[in-house]
Amino acid sequence: MGKTLYELGEMPPLGSVPEKMYASLIRRERFGEPRRAFATEVIDTPRPGRGQVLVWVMAAGINYNNVWAGLGFPLDVIAARQKRGETEDFHIGGSEGSGVVFAVGEGVSGVSVGDEVMLSGGQWDEHSEDIRLGGDPTFASSLQAWGYESNYGSFAQFALVQDFQCHPKPENLTWEAAAAFILTGATAYRQLFGWAPNTVQPGDPVLIWGGAGGLGSMAIQLVRNAGGIPVAVVSSEERGEYCRRLGAAGVINRRDFTHWGRMPDLGDPAAYAAWMAQVRAFGRSFWEAVGARRAPKIVFEHSGQDTIPTSMYLCDTGGMVTICGGTSGYAADVDLRFLWMRQKRLQGSHGFNPAQCRAIIKLVASGLVDPCLSRMFTFDEIGEAHQLMHENDQPPGNMAALVNAPRPGLTTLETDGRP
Repeated sequence: MGKTLYELGEMPPLGSVPEKMYASLIRRERFGEPRRAFATEVIDTPRPGRGQVLVWVMAAGINYNNVWAGLGFPLDVIAARQKRGETEDFHIGGSEGSGVVFAVGEGVSGVSVGDEVMLSGGQWDEHSEDIRLGGDPTFASSLQAWGYESNYGSFAQFALVQDFQCHPKPENLTWEAAAAFILTGATAYRQLFGWAPNTVQPGDPVLIWGGAGGLGSMAIQLVRNAGGIPVAVVSSEERGEYCRRLGAAGVINRRDFTHWGRMPDLGDPAAYAAWMAQVRAFGRSFWEAVGARRAPKIVFEHSGQDTIPTSMYLCDTGGMVTICGGTSGYAADVDLRFLWMRQKRLQGSHGFNPAQCRAIIKLVASGLVDPCLSRMFTFDEIGEAHQLMHENDQPPGNMAALVNAPRPGLTTLETDGRP
């Protein structure tokens, strides 16, 4: 096990920003396998500008977006920022975290130096016309994913965020738990409750792909708490048991089926018939899990290419497939007959707004939703954590890395033994 940053350097006095900091960062010459793309370096500490907050990071969440950042594909995030005129030749990832407000820039509101906070990942220009006219900020032209599309994320001793990204940390949550669930939890919340009238209602069957993953584990609990019937798709019996413990009414092992990927061409009747037989068999497994011949009112998607054809077929008439990613690929086929004749909805869902973020924090703080923190890493293992994601070998639930926190299990700055 490697060292935490706490063992490498003590916290300076609040407000006294040091010249240098440790960061686990990516450079273009290291693009490739995540375990080699990330490296710990000492770099200049950023200074907060107007509306910005500098946070002493206690722990950081691990998410798939920085697998992409490490690979340099599908987007070279460093080149993209340089094209916008930014000068840094490195990327500091990390799109969620927890920590202590260390310094603030001009015009900051809602947070003060010394506040213990959780950090959410959406950034935007609050003064842009589309937001000032009352628009959802996730639709704003200025929207960026902090720690992916923007720099100075949570994989460093100090993170640079906008003031509205800081949310009060509930006292009962450890630093590592507080760092691990906002991105998956609030994303899932928006998918399930953000697209009226297709929101989870009591008794609604819901199909959840990747049930044992970070998104899926949060979705299962959210559906259960709303009175819905969550059915999780998994890759092993062990992961199925994990989903049942979270409240899944049933599970489907995707390895029992072989029809994943692009749809056969409709001009090949034999291939299409074989594919359709598998889809219908999958549908019967869903009925068995629900305990009735009922189609899913909502299909919770993020895998994309391999599963969208099945999702669109299975979804109930008037129901919705809501998707926030494409981990199996982006070129997904849709048989439009199922879409228009059954009046189904295919809804893209990206990120979350502050209200949705606060909603999931409240649910976790109250104990109604478990943050599902399955594994913690040290700072120098951040690359390895992303490697596990890249190889689809991560444990169920969410993952986090300790940054400045000296050990797991701490809930406040006062409990960590600092002078």
